[in-house]
Amino acid sequence: MAPLSDQLLVVAILGYTTALLAHAAEFAFGSRGVVARVAVRERQLLASGGPPVGGPAAATAVDTGNGRWAALAGRAGIALTTAGWLAHLGCLVARGLAAHRVPWGNMYEFVLAVTLVAATAWLILAIARPTLRPLGLFVTLVLLVLLGTAGLRLYTPVGPLVPALDSYWLKIHVTAAVTATGILLVGFVAAALTLIRAGHDAGKTRFPYTLGDRIPAADRLERLTFRIHAFAFPIWTFAVIAGAIWAEAAWGRYWGWDPKETWAFVAWIIYAGYLHARATPSVRRTTATRIAVLGWAAMMVNLFGVNLVIAGLHSYAGVP
Repeated sequence: MAPLSDQLLVVAILGYTTALLAHAAEFAFGSRGVVARVAVRERQLLASGGPPVGGPAAATAVDTGNGRWAALAGRAGIALTTAGWLAHLGCLVARGLAAHRVPWGNMYEFVLAVTLVAATAWLILAIARPTLRPLGLFVTLVLLVLLGTAGLRLYTPVGPLVPALDSYWLKIHVTAAVTATGILLVGFVAAALTLIRAGHDAGKTRFPYTLGDRIPAADRLERLTFRIHAFAFPIWTFAVIAGAIWAEAAWGRYWGWDPKETWAFVAWIIYAGYLHARATPSVRRTTATRIAVLGWAAMMVNLFGVNLVIAGLHSYAGVP
């Protein structure tokens, strides 16, 4: 089962890669894409022999030409993401069967589980709200970065748990942390795109704000960002509390300011600050959204920095 898990990871990465290409095609050739607009202008020039004219004709040309292919590419992106998700799920299940335990006992497995939760959350969101499909390009990009890092840098052969992790609290605390982190990954993408679209609407012309006209409206993305974080925050809160209870059982104290505990708490404080700022009328929505992005940065320090750079009681990365 261990070799099967490794092979399925490769299949999952290939699935997400092709999905990213399909979403990129939709992004470029869709009705708002640069390629689509250029194509419309060229058609109008050929038809009229004069300068391009805007208006309904442009939208019709896109909808009946490039727009149709873009929509097909978008649907293919969701289908390919689903195929990658199935291989991803099989990879994690095979890993668990090979290890005879839950498959999130080291950093490699944790990243696999987090990205699976994120892919699941994204598919549910994309199927429920097809108009949000342009986000698929960025979600699959983040998934590929994390999975590629896991496969190339964090890979650990299948083995038993280290004694400190051999507890039923692993199923409670780490499962909650995996779930919250995966959902917050999608929330981070929505928050980052909110800032890009808001910057574009404000007249900023440098990259990445030039991407803004091809993604959903800023206010819609901002509401999505808030809902995702409001859903994930209680789960992260439970993960922190469960970790403290486990620490008391394992080390005889609930809290010791170990680096992992500290950064988990820092992330919790930032996300709590985001939700508070979002609920405060005097705070601008873009300011609150920047706090959400900062929260994800703290989560990445908690995941990678603590395990790979900072030594502590939670240094269970298992990375060779």
